[in-house]
Amino acid sequence: MAYEITPYLVLASGAAIASGLGALLRGFGGYRSAARISDTSGSRVSSLAAGEVRLSGVVEAAEVTLISPLQSASCVYYRASVRQSERNNARDVFEEERAVGFRLRDETGTIRVFPRGARWDVPPKLDASTGMFGEEPAGLMYRFGPAIAPGPEDREAQVAALLAVHQPETSGGIGGDTLGMTLTSGAAHRRYVERRIEPGEIVTIIGQALPFDQLDDPTFASLGGSTFDPVAALDDPEIAADLAEARASGVLAADTASAWGNAAIPGFGIGRPTSVPVLDPRAARPTVASAADAARNRELFEIAPEELVLASTGEMPLFIAFGTPVQAAGREQGQFLLGLLGAVLAIAGAIGLALILNNGFTITVNGVPIS
Repeated sequence: MAYEITPYLVLASGAAIASGLGALLRGFGGYRSAARISDTSGSRVSSLAAGEVRLSGVVEAAEVTLISPLQSASCVYYRASVRQSERNNARDVFEEERAVGFRLRDETGTIRVFPRGARWDVPPKLDASTGMFGEEPAGLMYRFGPAIAPGPEDREAQVAALLAVHQPETSGGIGGDTLGMTLTSGAAHRRYVERRIEPGEIVTIIGQALPFDQLDDPTFASLGGSTFDPVAALDDPEIAADLAEARASGVLAADTASAWGNAAIPGFGIGRPTSVPVLDPRAARPTVASAADAARNRELFEIAPEELVLASTGEMPLFIAFGTPVQAAGREQGQFLLGLLGAVLAIAGAIGLALILNNGFTITVNGVPIS
């Protein structure tokens, strides 16, 4: 006996298989991450030794921070996206992920974290959509200006910022170094998602502790995320060969002082250099930082060669998860459970498709058999 069935059920079965397998793959990733968190013993900064470690503590800003694009929040990591749906078309109209180096503090001390190449597990701080009439969701506050901001501020700077009068921004859009990205109003439905880690929040990090002088690329190790990777071009063999030739011929500077000049002096960019810069005689001379300010600047910008840091290596990328180890492992286990549900969905879709193709079902379009 033949049964009539529409092509939509065939498509639904195929979609169930695809989405179920995708969820299953993500679930296995969550299982591996949860096992890694649980199986790696916790360490303290003060007793840290080189090798694989798991640390949990509070995030502290280092030299610079980031400004998130959708909520203008100060952070050390963000991943933001805007997905626009209009009629039968859905596409990402904005997507950006960035990270900068920071410090992790526990009850025994601090350690510097270099996020280049890290994997991140961060739940969304913002997950909202436009309303029925296109109105933007509450909490949306576009970034105007650059994504990079100064790092730790002293009390006087914070008081001055609070007392300063700022002109309100009234136009919509994302400005600064997001290349003038503007989200136009209209009938399109938009979903806004932003994940981030802010100073003062707790994170769990699993990765390699190694001396600072063993970093493969200390110049760019503080820059992470998938957007605007400053060294992505180095993967090009031709560019890599040109750089090797330039190093061999002495065209490239051998140290930061030669390459950057005054910019390599700690505190120069904020007008309080720790040493006297080389300037044109007609230029205004900045005030050399006091001993206390110089010590603070050195702490922010200088890292001893033997100091242990956390960074990705070729064999072991950093894994940075929001929350305590218990919270991070629980979130990954939840992802694994969703993966098991995805497996059930994929099996159901496969069974349905097999019945359609092998057991006398006839596919029809508008009542006309096509198979």
